[in-house]
Amino acid sequence: MRNAALLAAAVLGCGTAVAQTYPSKPIRVVIGAGAGGGTDILGRTLGPKVTELLGQQIIIDNRPGAATNIGAELVARAAPDGYTLLMASSPHVINPSLFAKLPFDPVTDFAPVCRLAVVQNGLVVHPSLPVKSVKELIALAKSRPGKLNFGSSAGTSQFLAVELFKTMAGIDVANIPYKGGGPALTDLLAGQVEMQFNTLLALLPFIKAGKVRALAVAGAQRSALMPEMPTVSEAGLRGFEASGFYGLFAPANTPRDIVTRLNTAYVAVLTTPEMKKRLNDQGVDVIAGTPDELAEYVREQMPKWAKVVKASGAKIE
Repeated sequence: MRNAALLAAAVLGCGTAVAQTYPSKPIRVVIGAGAGGGTDILGRTLGPKVTELLGQQIIIDNRPGAATNIGAELVARAAPDGYTLLMASSPHVINPSLFAKLPFDPVTDFAPVCRLAVVQNGLVVHPSLPVKSVKELIALAKSRPGKLNFGSSAGTSQFLAVELFKTMAGIDVANIPYKGGGPALTDLLAGQVEMQFNTLLALLPFIKAGKVRALAVAGAQRSALMPEMPTVSEAGLRGFEASGFYGLFAPANTPRDIVTRLNTAYVAVLTTPEMKKRLNDQGVDVIAGTPDELAEYVREQMPKWAKVVKASGAKIE
């Protein structure tokens, strides 16, 4: 209780008169994907604790569609008053390369608030697929050209992970884009698609329950949650890496005092031992960065993914 009181005092004490009157009503956090995906889970996990600190409810507003662009555009066009925010993930830095034209600019139309966390992606298959390793999956795909399907969230690092996997493995498989990781996972569980890259945050309960079979993780290093599970790179595709991130954004021109107040609240929640453990246990590594750190991360990631898009020929129909 003492720690919670100190955190609340820090949040309440930051900023000038503008920030001290904020917030005076509920705050809407827009997520450009449906319920059940990693971004949605993270938003709903953090929301109640941030509500406690700020004294106003955090309302999660799922706006799936167009590879998260619908939700992002909504926030880009919202009033810059701190009451409409965007919880974004990898599509924010990938979509500029996947789409010929966006209805917003991912840099100039947003005020970075906090780089929340990074997450490992896992490669899983439906249990009916007769493979237990990356090499076996590649061999099966080569024996059935054009017959196997990946289900992936359009515009995400998981979507590009499939394209990168196809290119590096030299296989012909379909990459079916969904409006979010949740619907794609639902179809995988039902056997409508055979394979998927998704966040460990979304996959872990189903891996543990035996409803999907994990073959590898997509990060540069193994996950502490599944140390026995190799990386895709270790499993045969040397140099393969496709991780994801989560960041919080406000509309451009949101007062800096409000941005600071929001950052302080989210950092306070993310860095409590209880929350760090809870997220770590779900495959999420807490970053809790500053607005400037998020801005720099976006600038670094956009050209990185642009190279992947160009090399793979990835596109969204």
